[in-house]
Amino acid sequence: MDGNRLLVVDDEPVVRELLSATLRFAGYTVGSAATGSEALDAARHEPPDLVLLDVMLPDMDGFEVVRRLRELPRPLGAGRPGRIPVLFLTARDAAADKVNGLRLGGDDYVTKPFDLEELLARIQAVLRRTGPAPDDRTLRAGDLEVDPDGHQVLKAGRPVRLSPTEFRLLHYLILNTGRVVSKAQILEHVWQYDFAGDSSIVDTYVSYVRRKADTTDPKLIHTVHGVGYVLRRPRT
Repeated sequence: MDGNRLLVVDDEPVVRELLSATLRFAGYTVGSAATGSEALDAARHEPPDLVLLDVMLPDMDGFEVVRRLRELPRPLGAGRPGRIPVLFLTARDAAADKVNGLRLGGDDYVTKPFDLEELLARIQAVLRRTGPAPDDRTLRAGDLEVDPDGHQVLKAGRPVRLSPTEFRLLHYLILNTGRVVSKAQILEHVWQYDFAGDSSIVDTYVSYVRRKADTTDPKLIHTVHGVGYVLRRPRT
């Protein structure tokens, strides 16, 4: 999922909070809105990778929200330009409603009540279909870009020279954007099983990476004391 940003739009606080908590636990960055107007404002401010949209909203129905969303740009590097994917969430299961939603450009349609595991699977399927082209595996966080195929790192568009170990460390952190990883996990994935020394080497290499690739504010790499490290996208 690589930290995909989702926008949950539902006028029922319990549903909105349950979905938001579930999606955050699954590793997504989540915003929420209670009305169509709030959803459009949120999407203009920070275009999401996917909108989970209730059809029955107090100010306008979800179909009208989709029409207006289609006029908004996608974020850089997030799928097809000009098209924010939408997964409808609704208690209305009439075939005509489903057809209408899909004709307007909805990418999937889930009726309430729904199974959370099924919903997560559908979200992943939509993101796979609508995300970046398969040959673009570049990972991005703020002005930092990591290209695992070209073994290249860019900071604000400028190349950053890292050693092979520093690159593996940064790649592992950005691959797990928003997720705290322990020193043991880092040792396993970066040094693999051929390292039997002091785990403080992780701290040393994190400091190297910070000095080279995390040089501007807001900082991306954060220490979680007693746990490990996490790379977080900057708040806008």
